[in-house]
Amino acid sequence: MSHNVIIIGGGAAGLMCAIEAGKRGRSVLVIEHNLQLGRKILISGGGRCNFTNLAAPPASFLSDNPHFCKSALARYTPKDFIKLVEKHGIAYHEKTLGQLFCDESSREILTMLEAECKEANVEIRLNCKVESITKTNSFNVKTSQGEFASESLVIATGGLSIPKMGATNFGYRIAEQFGLKVNPPRPALVPLVWSEADRKHFTDLAGVSLPVVARVGKVAFKENMLFTHRGVSGPAILQISSYWNEGDTVEIDLLPKVDLEKFFKEHRSSKMELSTILCYHLPKRFVQTWSPLFAPSKPMNQMSEKALREIGERLHHWRIKPIGTEGFEKAEVTAAGVDTTELSSKTMEAKNVAGLYFIGEVVDVTGWLGGYNFQWAWSSGWATGRQC
Repeated sequence: MSHNVIIIGGGAAGLMCAIEAGKRGRSVLVIEHNLQLGRKILISGGGRCNFTNLAAPPASFLSDNPHFCKSALARYTPKDFIKLVEKHGIAYHEKTLGQLFCDESSREILTMLEAECKEANVEIRLNCKVESITKTNSFNVKTSQGEFASESLVIATGGLSIPKMGATNFGYRIAEQFGLKVNPPRPALVPLVWSEADRKHFTDLAGVSLPVVARVGKVAFKENMLFTHRGVSGPAILQISSYWNEGDTVEIDLLPKVDLEKFFKEHRSSKMELSTILCYHLPKRFVQTWSPLFAPSKPMNQMSEKALREIGERLHHWRIKPIGTEGFEKAEVTAAGVDTTELSSKTMEAKNVAGLYFIGEVVDVTGWLGGYNFQWAWSSGWATGRQC
């Protein structure tokens, strides 16, 4: 059976590509190996789908080539996707930092995409496993449901994150089969794991959350940090994890909103314990664990200015050295992937394989936490759908 376009992967990027290609009158087939479309869409945002961010500048995306994402993001913007959401009457709200969520359910976004596919006459095959891909004059895709041919082939199979949702290395294998370079994938937006020494001290803090600034090198994020049984998580840590490499130290400002010099001066003559004073701004459980290790407590009026300065430094510059991440099982996305030097930034087409396209998470473009990765899916899918 022949089509103009075959898209492998029925997630955010694949469905957006299918819609745009179908609108152009192209005969489009979407092949999805799962029993349903958009499984990651359904679980995203705690079931409410953080479908984009009001501001999604190129600086919010990681890639070996930071310029690659600019073209697609400029041509299909968050405003464009919001128009589609509003067209379908989906109620949404801004949570924090420009993050947009459905008021009701992620299902609404998937239902919207399915409706757009239907209107564009897109054919969808679920539970369809790809067995092999070859290319002669056209692409020939052998599957568990038969063989299909197409002029254009789009790989939208995502990365390695959340394997229980069906994530595989399929997209990378196809890229390598056709001679494209793949940068080694790694977990991103993922919790970090304690060293053995830190685990002994901090495991009991699981569940404690506090606002921090987490920093690796020159990159920093100001959001909440959450202690877990294995290490640290929460938005600040998930964000910084994308920039963390093995052996790196993470510096954490535990009191980013507090002028500690002024705060300590105000309580300098107090007979209260330092640990009691710190509980004005930090969770009691955290202080009870952290203080004996880094800020031994005394009555404030017995502490020297030098000691208080040093404690202030430790609070603003607490350094931890994780031994790793919680891996692809807990990673929200996969960083790296198909090298962008192999692709056209305008169309996502492989430069040396006519008609072969890669979009979404499989490409070496990774967004921050907060709707950015969905926006890359929409933008890259749209860009290819206008061309393939």
